[in-house]
Amino acid sequence: MGTDFENVEVTTDLLILGGGMSACGAAVEAAYWAKKNNVKVTLVDKAAMDRSGAVAMGLSAINQYVGIKDGDNTLEDYVRYVRQDLMGVTREDLVASIARHVDSSVHLFEKWGLPIWTDDKGGYVHEGRWQLMINGESYKVLVAEAAKNALGIDNIYERIFITDPLLDGDKIAGAVGFSVRENKFYTFKAKAVIVCMGGAVHVFRPRSTGEGLGRAWYPPWNSGSSTYFTLMAGAEQTCQEVRFIPVRFKDAYGPVGAWFLLFKSRATNAMGGEYMVERRDELEKWAPYGKTKPIPANLRNWLGMLDVMEGKGPIYMRTDEAIQKIAAAETDEKARKKKLKHLENEAWEDFLDMTISQALLWASTNTAPEEKSSEIAAAEPYFIGSHSGASGAWVSGPEDLAGGTPYFWGYTNMSTVKGMFCAGDASGASSHKFSSGSHAEGRIAAKAAVKYIVDNNAQPNVEPAKVDELKEKILRPLQVYEDNYKKTTDPDINPNYIRPKMFMFRLQKIMDEYAAGVSAQFSTNRSLLDRGTELLTFLREDSDKLAAEDLHELMRCHENIQRMWQADVHVRTIIFREETRWPGYYFRADFPTIKDDWKCFANATYHADKDEWEMNKRDILSFID
Repeated sequence: MGTDFENVEVTTDLLILGGGMSACGAAVEAAYWAKKNNVKVTLVDKAAMDRSGAVAMGLSAINQYVGIKDGDNTLEDYVRYVRQDLMGVTREDLVASIARHVDSSVHLFEKWGLPIWTDDKGGYVHEGRWQLMINGESYKVLVAEAAKNALGIDNIYERIFITDPLLDGDKIAGAVGFSVRENKFYTFKAKAVIVCMGGAVHVFRPRSTGEGLGRAWYPPWNSGSSTYFTLMAGAEQTCQEVRFIPVRFKDAYGPVGAWFLLFKSRATNAMGGEYMVERRDELEKWAPYGKTKPIPANLRNWLGMLDVMEGKGPIYMRTDEAIQKIAAAETDEKARKKKLKHLENEAWEDFLDMTISQALLWASTNTAPEEKSSEIAAAEPYFIGSHSGASGAWVSGPEDLAGGTPYFWGYTNMSTVKGMFCAGDASGASSHKFSSGSHAEGRIAAKAAVKYIVDNNAQPNVEPAKVDELKEKILRPLQVYEDNYKKTTDPDINPNYIRPKMFMFRLQKIMDEYAAGVSAQFSTNRSLLDRGTELLTFLREDSDKLAAEDLHELMRCHENIQRMWQADVHVRTIIFREETRWPGYYFRADFPTIKDDWKCFANATYHADKDEWEMNKRDILSFID
């Protein structure tokens, strides 16, 4: 079957993998430094950059704007905020590195045409302390346009699914993948690679099933490409136990941030009790983080989950109460009605900017937010390094912050594999960068990557035999299907292979039941995790029998292989960390408390040559009081 594919070889200096916010940031910055240093830059995206990545549908707010020059906050303020929200486990050097540059990315977005809300005095309208309200339906289109203009369309390859890394000893040498539109197998050779391929969704069984299967908080096409690619290259991973569970409007995953921060809404249980008030004593158990504001996201989740587990659900966002309260502040009846209408429009716009399905659900259930409360619920777990999660590769910090410490090894944002840089959801332990910070981190990584190329300008060696081996492995599902599909009357049911959707369902069931998913009330223990590891081993064996009818299904096969490896490193890292540090994300029933001796990073490395895992602790170094 592989002989039916045309081999396409592309040689470049810097290879950017991905098309989301961090990749766009990397493209803009790399293009600038490349011209000064005669460096060729190539970008490869699985989708199309205009609507690629986590911001594809749009956003209603920019979640990281520090406002240093505005005098609103300091860099140190932001680092403390992130450290608090992640229960003390964060790379302060990386958080600070992003935070000091993020405002310039936001100003670029505005320059490129992004409408940011302003007040009567011309100042930005804040959703919360660090967030700015935007009209963001076309957010990604604007950012992608700038990236494409900077790189030039001839240097961009879209709809190419990257699977595996190419290595030259201990350094990166490129990547391989295939077109999802035509029979072409691609080999990209490069002196340095920036991994920006996003996090992972659909590793766990989602709350929305059946007709709602594709509806998730995080984009359903994000399949763990970054973790898989960096794992297979031998890069050390960090915080792979720190999955993120957002609380969102139930069933369509609409955002709650504007309601809590802008509208000052309350969340209550079905009896009207406010769990953040009634369960305040529970926060004492998670000192010092539960006793200091802001209360970490996972602990806010945890208090609501306790209500649900006690049968006090569902949990409601009191939208009606919030809107009426704000409107009631107007003393004039005409002004009050005008204010009410304005708030009603803002409520709908919050969804139309980024989660249209939630607006559709409101409409289909006759929900008027100013009259009726709506359910909110904890979603299934996601793997994301840019939000309140932290999973990703272990990368070098900047020299001026981390120099002379174990956090620095030559080039900012370079992984433990030479020449392989990571940004956005691909880099770990630097949470709360969101869309704007991911863009800034892409810029940081790109500048460092160009410097690396200038310092290491020899083209790495790529063994043709290795490329042929990868090609055969990657295209195998097409051959498996071709050889066996006629052996049964229904090609979906065949003892000789497994289709990718069925494979995904098996993975989701394992993770949901054994690794603290929704049906397990986000709780697990060592026995459950060991059983989950055993079942994942069987699943990995069966991955050799994945079958693909066409190119689209071939992509689905490899997406689910990537999800499987994301699941594997996640379970192994939860087993390794013998405590519960993030209740509300997951709860270890056999280690139900936070422990001082586990205030550290839990890191993992996969050695592909030996098919072995190495687990270790890394110290947390504090740079800010």
